[in-house]
Order: sequence, then structure tokens, then C-alpha cells
Amino acid sequence: MGIMNMATMSTNRLILTGIAVLFAALATGMAFAGWLNHGAEIFLTYASVGLAWCF
Repeated sequence: MGIMNMATMSTNRLILTGIAVLFAALATGMAFAGWLNHGAEIFLTYASVGLAWCF
């Protein structure tokens, strides 16, 4: 492998890692936003079926 191939592989790996981190952050943000919007309903639903101890 030449130096150029190693640099290209490193750049590709960095781009893929960045995309994966971006999608993970997006999914986490969406889950958090959903919890903020519907947290009370989720808790009350779990409380009504006896699963509120999970929180």
C-alpha cells in the first residue's frame, strides 16, 4: 500500500465515522425531544399498568 492509499482509507474511515456519529446524535436528539413532548403520558401509562418502578 502506498501512502496515498493509506491516506484515502483514513479519510474514508473518518467520513464514515462522522456520518455514523451524526446519525447517532440525530436519533438521540429525536428520542429526547419525544421524551420532552410525551414524557408525562409515558409515565402515566406505565404507572397505570404497574411499570412505573422502571423510572
